[in-house]
Amino acid sequence: MPEYSAYAPIYLQIMQDIKQAIVSGGWLPGGRIPSVRELALQYQVNPNTMQRALAELEREGLLYAERTAGRFVTKDGDRIAALRRETAGRLLQETFQQLASMGYTKEEIRRLMTEWEPGGEE
Repeated sequence: MPEYSAYAPIYLQIMQDIKQAIVSGGWLPGGRIPSVRELALQYQVNPNTMQRALAELEREGLLYAERTAGRFVTKDGDRIAALRRETAGRLLQETFQQLASMGYTKEEIRRLMTEWEPGGEE
């Protein structure tokens, strides 16, 4: 399934993918997530790598564990909203940097943003 970049540790790439699943609604607040073994198979990584990614997401407050029931996505809507804003900000920054490297000025980028319509061709 996944193709991993050589430029970042795999567990960080997995964390980004899981964060995307949370902010996009693929993993619902309070929802139980698959086991470490299931996720390791899905991501084609060693269970230790998956455990590290999940432990970091727990430390960040995005996941929590219940001793006998497994791991769950946080129910904290404010935390998820903050993650969504952070993710959008990162994507916008990357996009702006790419457009600037193509020679677009700030004003041209602003105009593109106001004129662009989702699903439209531009």
